[in-house]
Amino acid sequence: MARLSDLIEEFIKSMINDMDGAIEIQRNELASRFNCVPSQINYVISTRFTNEKGYYVESRRGGGGYISIRRLNTNSAADYIMHIITSIGDKISQHTCEVFINNFVDYNIISNREAMLMRAATSDKALMEVPMDRRDDVRAMILKNMLTSLTVI
Repeated sequence: MARLSDLIEEFIKSMINDMDGAIEIQRNELASRFNCVPSQINYVISTRFTNEKGYYVESRRGGGGYISIRRLNTNSAADYIMHIITSIGDKISQHTCEVFINNFVDYNIISNREAMLMRAATSDKALMEVPMDRRDDVRAMILKNMLTSLTVI
């Protein structure tokens, strides 16, 4: 049986697909639909609809809480890659790096084989000789360099 968070996520994604990539919803209405508290909706949105996962979320408090969710335009792979490069910053954890790589596969930007290579190159195992406090810095540089090379192909 699917968890409530999974059901909420799938419902929101379905709405986004039906509305050509952008929706506006109210927290309270969605909470009523799923018979949960509005904070459950906040949790789903804040953890599953992030920039890293290809979404832009705008939220306002009061009056039931208005939320706008837009799927980032992935029509141009190079544009999407450049957006991700700028959003990475100077550090990235192995987990977040893997989320990005999984999204690239989901959006058909890279193949499964390329994803395996990217995961291997950015893994803690590959960076074992790098001091622990520098691994996320080095991982970010490696990932950005690999992504930049994809935009010139």
